[in-house]
Amino acid sequence: MENTFDIYRSENVKFEALSREFYQKPTLELSSNLIGTYLVHEHSSGTLAVKIVEVEAYLGAVDRAAHSFGNRRTKRTEVMFGGAGSVYMYQMHRQVLMNVVSGPEGTPEAILIRAGEPILGESLMQEFRDGRKKLEWTNGPGKLSKALDVSMEYYGHKWWEQPLYIAKGESVQSIETGPRVGIGNSLEAVHYPYRFFEKDNPYVSKFRP
Repeated sequence: MENTFDIYRSENVKFEALSREFYQKPTLELSSNLIGTYLVHEHSSGTLAVKIVEVEAYLGAVDRAAHSFGNRRTKRTEVMFGGAGSVYMYQMHRQVLMNVVSGPEGTPEAILIRAGEPILGESLMQEFRDGRKKLEWTNGPGKLSKALDVSMEYYGHKWWEQPLYIAKGESVQSIETGPRVGIGNSLEAVHYPYRFFEKDNPYVSKFRP
């Protein structure tokens, strides 16, 4: 039912998928609320899960850094116009980036999931990240998708449905904000403090203006 959590069990770990209603809040508030939740992929080879430790908000029509700035509606951005809770995926430099669609129907806003801390399925993550050091598995949006073996096939999927979902997580003591990463050609949007991250977490990606 939409008003309750769905409960999944794997490898003796219980995950509670956040309901559809969780996403029905303003984008910046939702961004903060995502820190500490679990991003789970029920992969065919085993369950993979990370704690979300860093996200970036993009406020659609009024945000020059957003793909949907000026209500730009294309094949790529179409899912962002359909209401909160869908998966918006796009590719950059051969990497796949995962986003949470936010905002009401017709308001194309989204939140990029930038980084996560491994929680479950570490041996698989190491395999998918070609044996790299653990701190390098998930400390960036493209790295995160590779570690969880997530592809463009999830475009338009719902974040409360298996096999890729966001689950109830843990309380985070200190959440900080700052400018977003790698949007230097976005004029005033470069300075917006729309990046949210867990203070002192080693898996937060390195800031590059």
